[in-house]
Amino acid sequence: MNHLKLFVAPLKWHGIKLLEKQDIARRVFLHGQRYVSSGTSEPFLSASNSNYVEEMYYAWLENPKSVHKSWDVFFQNANAGQAYDPHLPDQLERKASFLQSHGLAQTPGKAEKLVEDHLAVQSLIRAYQIRGHHVAQLDPLGILDADLDSFVPSDLITTIDKLGFYGLHESDLDKVFQLPTTTFIGGSENSLSLREIIKRLENTYCQHIGLEFMFINDVEQCQWIRQKFETPGVMKFTNEEKRTLLARLVRSMRGRLNVLANVIRKELEQIFCQFDPKLEAADEGSGDVKYHLGMYHERINRATNKKITLSLMANPSHLEAVDPVVQGKTKAEQFYRGDTAGKKVMSILLHGDAAFAGQGVVYETFHLSDLPSYTTNGTIHVVVNNQIGFTTDPRMARSSPYPTDVARVVNAPIFHVNADDPEAVMYVCSVAAEWRNTFNKDVVVDLVCYRRRGHNEMDEPMFTQPLMYKQIHKQVPVLKKYADKLIADGTVTLQEFEEEIAKYDRICEEAYTRSKDNKILHIKHWLDSPWPGFFNVDGEPKSMSCPPTGISEDLLTHIGNVASSVPVKDFKIHAGLSRILRARLEMTKNRVVDWALAEYMAFGSFLKEGIHVRLSGQDVERGTFSHRHHVLHDQEVDKRTCVPMNHLWEQQAPYTVCNSSLSEYGVLGFELGFAMASPNALVCWEAQFGDFHNTAQCIIDQFISSGQAKWVRHNGIVLLLPHGMEGMGPEHSSARPERFLQMSNDDSDAYPEFSEQFEVSQLYECNWIVVNCSTPANYFHVLRRQILLPFRKPLIILTPKSLLRHPEAKSSFDEMVSGRSP
Repeated sequence: MNHLKLFVAPLKWHGIKLLEKQDIARRVFLHGQRYVSSGTSEPFLSASNSNYVEEMYYAWLENPKSVHKSWDVFFQNANAGQAYDPHLPDQLERKASFLQSHGLAQTPGKAEKLVEDHLAVQSLIRAYQIRGHHVAQLDPLGILDADLDSFVPSDLITTIDKLGFYGLHESDLDKVFQLPTTTFIGGSENSLSLREIIKRLENTYCQHIGLEFMFINDVEQCQWIRQKFETPGVMKFTNEEKRTLLARLVRSMRGRLNVLANVIRKELEQIFCQFDPKLEAADEGSGDVKYHLGMYHERINRATNKKITLSLMANPSHLEAVDPVVQGKTKAEQFYRGDTAGKKVMSILLHGDAAFAGQGVVYETFHLSDLPSYTTNGTIHVVVNNQIGFTTDPRMARSSPYPTDVARVVNAPIFHVNADDPEAVMYVCSVAAEWRNTFNKDVVVDLVCYRRRGHNEMDEPMFTQPLMYKQIHKQVPVLKKYADKLIADGTVTLQEFEEEIAKYDRICEEAYTRSKDNKILHIKHWLDSPWPGFFNVDGEPKSMSCPPTGISEDLLTHIGNVASSVPVKDFKIHAGLSRILRARLEMTKNRVVDWALAEYMAFGSFLKEGIHVRLSGQDVERGTFSHRHHVLHDQEVDKRTCVPMNHLWEQQAPYTVCNSSLSEYGVLGFELGFAMASPNALVCWEAQFGDFHNTAQCIIDQFISSGQAKWVRHNGIVLLLPHGMEGMGPEHSSARPERFLQMSNDDSDAYPEFSEQFEVSQLYECNWIVVNCSTPANYFHVLRRQILLPFRKPLIILTPKSLLRHPEAKSSFDEMVSGRSP
């Protein structure tokens, strides 16, 4: 390895002027002539060896560590004019003679050719690492290129082309070359013949796995990936692992219900019940198509014999809309478990190729991946790339070479794999899992496959993709391919394979028979986020009532005093903020609150009760209208901040307030997912201006408005939408309350019966609660009620703008104390 390094650096000195080179050499060799034997006047270096020393000196000037330590000592002494070392001449002479005898110290022309050949081999290795995926055999149909880039890397096509491109010849194929440190194809060997180098690179980068990772800036991460895929023999499975893989393939051939049945392990009889049109739902709501339903299940990981909880998120037909929702729920589960490193909870996102490339929310979700208050410490993205989007060909569906190119924006490695090679798929997925566990970063697995049938049960794909589907009809299914392979190599017998199929057929038949005994369909069995114990007390349903939402005056006063202070020593705040805090203190003394202080009172009271409060959105820490100031910034120490809300009591729930990225769709989806994890948290998303919610309309329509009807899913997320027609024109004015009212499930034929529980029952019958508060006290109470209700409903609040500072827009403590309600 050192020899190669010694020869690389001199090429970078070719630009040195001749006189400068001669001067460098003169100084070195004049110093070298001082090292002479006591019995001779001849210099210890011969003419041929002096060329080698000159090369070493150039390398040493470039990087002292690139040469052997003895050369480093020699050149340091030469430059510094140190005293003569009587042993050094013999050492250097022996070193130079040894290298000369091994063909490494040659005439300048030969030495330069040797250097060029080694560099050419390094460039060839790097070319495979960068562009090998372009020529990998990724399409199981063998009719399409997995990428749409018209560029074909000619330096990787044929042996003759690639050799000529790098100035090598066929005669060089059997020459042995030193391997650089940036490859692991040698295994325990440090050098290989060029023929073997090309063979091993072809096996790593140009077969059924295509790797995109060389755009990653971190050298350690690149080296990790190279080692995982380049090391010879690394992708080998035991016979037992192969038999298990075959058994899993047998089960997975049921198709689009595979995730529910075999990953989540949903009971088969409950899946079959979804196909019975005669069954009536025992739960409220409309239900949803079976392919959209979620699931929450605890199962045993047979590899570790440990319990693992799996949650499959219910999702609408709006592709990729569920991505940020999954991330938000994952973040919440990590938060409540104190899992700051993401070692207990993780997310896996399953994508389609056309949607992954086409839906902007994918990009928004990726850009949350490394933000402090949004990171989930790495997500595994699995793209089911069937090379078609319903009826649209890839060349009409994206401009990027691959559907996965969006992942490059966050330096996520992308592993393309031919899905007709089950062992390659298994290995790639295991490396992806290990990557996430090692680096806590996102990773993408691109399963290049095909859709055997149409988009749904009634679709005819031959209308639009005739040639593709002619090939698909001839294609041997992956199960038979893999079974034939294992039977041929003696891993399993034909009888064992047929018994495995019969075994699973029996399991399905027995489950189908049991499903016929069910008379009622329970949608609640498909909940993705159950809240055990929330809806019941001692086994009985909660009373449909809400306790008073007021709090004690002492509590109001304490919160007001902390809100008016800086609870950290030696913390210098802005002079303008000092005036705001003094005004808050004066209001507290006068027993009144404005809008910002009323919000502070509601949030603070929850923290004392152990209720986590999370406020997210654009500029929410200060507030769009500079009214909130929940995060104080030291004016003299960069990045030093203080959140007074987290200093209310020694034992309190944490308060999270976080400015979001400039995204509504992704961030609102994230907060919705966060609110799913627990009913005992107040999760708020604030739009910068109320009308900005329209870029998150998909989340509002498909999840917030209709989530309970479709999936029996309660959610208590709060939307804060600044609203007011204050002369600013069409934008930044109306939060469009009419849209929320129009989407309310108002049934003119249904009217709740009057009773003591009338008001709360009326709220329960709504799909969400829409309010426009007229006073700060109203705002305080409606926030308190959101947690005290015996159920959870989305809360839409139209918040003020100019009223935030209106002198008359204040409320007395008397309107907020214990016993009072909105």
